[in-house]
Amino acid sequence: MKKVVAIGELLIDFVPQQKGCALDEVTHFERVAGGAPANVAAAVARLGGNAAMISQVGEDAFGTHILKVLRANGVDTSYVFRTGRANTGLAFVSLDAAGNREFSFFRNPSADLFLEEGQIAPDMFTECAALHFCSVDLVDWPVRAAHRRAVALAKQAGALISFDPNVRLPLWSSPADCQAAIREFLPSADLVKLSDDEVEFVTGCTDERAAAEKLFGMGCRLLIVTRGAAGSAAYTPHAEGFAETIRVPVTDTTGAGDSFIGSFLYQLTRDGVAADGLDKLTEQQLTDYLVFSAQYASLTVQHKGAVMATMDELRQAYPAKK
Repeated sequence: MKKVVAIGELLIDFVPQQKGCALDEVTHFERVAGGAPANVAAAVARLGGNAAMISQVGEDAFGTHILKVLRANGVDTSYVFRTGRANTGLAFVSLDAAGNREFSFFRNPSADLFLEEGQIAPDMFTECAALHFCSVDLVDWPVRAAHRRAVALAKQAGALISFDPNVRLPLWSSPADCQAAIREFLPSADLVKLSDDEVEFVTGCTDERAAAEKLFGMGCRLLIVTRGAAGSAAYTPHAEGFAETIRVPVTDTTGAGDSFIGSFLYQLTRDGVAADGLDKLTEQQLTDYLVFSAQYASLTVQHKGAVMATMDELRQAYPAKK
């Protein structure tokens, strides 16, 4: 199986041991290795796929911990650099009674922001099925140029480009700056994943199908929309698929969207679906992929932090129908 390469932030999530209170009321936190692109890579690897991470951490204990966790999850860290210019980024999280999150980021700057385009090499994309990235590291630092080069080299290598904007407005000087950065990279994406509360911000459309058509006009071939308790949808120019949310006790929604898109990319890679095959997927294929990813994400939200399940754990929770 070809590899899925993710590029972007690596950080430590400090997850609260209490739910139902504001961030300034939390007294105890648990350290969890995080960063949305890393969660996606971990999901692919834990399912039995081939995944690699491109990023940068500080020369500190938190960076060491992240590298250990990635390797333990089967992610190739050959392209994760270390720097003394800044420390590894931190994010403190609070959870309301439903497991939804509030963030406070400590990365002014953080090590990942100093990742430079000169560090991105063509051999990172040898046998690469997909490159996945988010918007957190599209801020105006060297790492934005590193993303541009990674996208260009991945396209040259024939890889599918997957973009989950994963909007985090507290990291931006203004919502307009965040929106502009996302819209700069949208035309590069073959696959776009949005949550339902991001659709209008990213595309300017309130209707999902209208948003999909707008993205198709930019070159996108597949839009995935996750809707929380309302399920998920997938749109191509020729087909649509839908799946219901799996009802489970929710402990923490951290990593839910990452596990969804990570497991979706795993399926595409497993089945050899390249960029030019995305708009040929049938309604049944889209639905099957969404159901698999919904099941996978349901396991993540039952844990604190972005814990990605193995294929054995998924099969145990959801035995295949005979």
